[in-house]
Amino acid sequence: MKKIVVASDSFKGSLSSVDVALSAEKGIYEVFPSCQVVKVNVADGGEGTVDAVVEALDGSKIKIVVKNPIGKPVEAEYGIAGDTAIIEMAAASGLPLLSVEERNPWVTSTYGTGEMILDAINRGCTKFLVGIGGSATNDAGTGMLQALGFRFYDNNGALIEDCCGGCLGDIARIDDSNVSEAVRNAVFTVACDVDTPFCGKEGAAYVFAPQKGADADMVRRLDEGMASFAEVVNTKYELDIVPVEGAGAAGGMGGAFRAFLNATLKKGIDMVLDAISFDAILENADIVITGEGKVDFQTAKGKTAAGVLARAKNAAIPVIAIGGCVEMCDSLEQMGFAGIYPILEEKVPLEVAMQHDFASANVTRTITRVLTKMK
Repeated sequence: MKKIVVASDSFKGSLSSVDVALSAEKGIYEVFPSCQVVKVNVADGGEGTVDAVVEALDGSKIKIVVKNPIGKPVEAEYGIAGDTAIIEMAAASGLPLLSVEERNPWVTSTYGTGEMILDAINRGCTKFLVGIGGSATNDAGTGMLQALGFRFYDNNGALIEDCCGGCLGDIARIDDSNVSEAVRNAVFTVACDVDTPFCGKEGAAYVFAPQKGADADMVRRLDEGMASFAEVVNTKYELDIVPVEGAGAAGGMGGAFRAFLNATLKKGIDMVLDAISFDAILENADIVITGEGKVDFQTAKGKTAAGVLARAKNAAIPVIAIGGCVEMCDSLEQMGFAGIYPILEEKVPLEVAMQHDFASANVTRTITRVLTKMK
């Protein structure tokens, strides 16, 4: 083989995407010492997205202090490559930033994410790649929008100072007259891997708010607020965001990006692969190696390995997948991988399997064994 592309997600808890690629490269060279190995750092729009895109585009990282979901200062990091900002909203508005006791989607806000976007705009960015997984919020993105200059008023004409999940039902009017031209003209692409509608029994509050700290009564009240806010948005922008696929992502942030910032909502892996020009990377490749920590039925639902497979199939390039754990099922078998291989030959304790050096050696060994059979 003359060219092999390695584009794997991280094996969470043991190997980063880069680690997997380096380990696979060792195995490739043992079988094909003169092969060109192209290592691609990829992610599915969640954790690792900033690193993947910044590395591919030779960008840099910026650290700023913003508000966390409950208004406390937190250092958040995002990437810049040319005129493009790469942001993971979880860096400012993510659930892991809060203790269990602090989690309360009635009061949490996405304001800090808006501060990150505004900082990037002030640095000259005009394009944005935004991952919105892992939020602690159900404010329909109103906190973020406030930071960007949007204003929200109640029925009495009073300005709502601190938007959060609990204030959605109070919003009666939207004022965007203070929004800068830089914000209006910015181009947003948002990684959105859920098809959750904005509100309703299958919507943001009912599906995701319980894991963010909401009880049944709060879920009901949050959903009522989302429905009310959606009507106000429809009146202002003549856009019904309720049925939009992904509008309910990140507590309604998907809908906010679509309605207020004219964003394009994409599968996370597609956003990343487009950003790094993955189709061009595939040219003249003989095979692609991908993988993730656990390869199972969820792999078929648009995770990293599925996205890599789809692009390679379009170019008629075979793909093999490796996983720290593999659970075969009909959906996996029907995807079209040339092979799916676990990196463990026998069961070992989880704490052993996830050790960096142990996992790395197993990736190398697995790739060597598989490619040897393909010679």
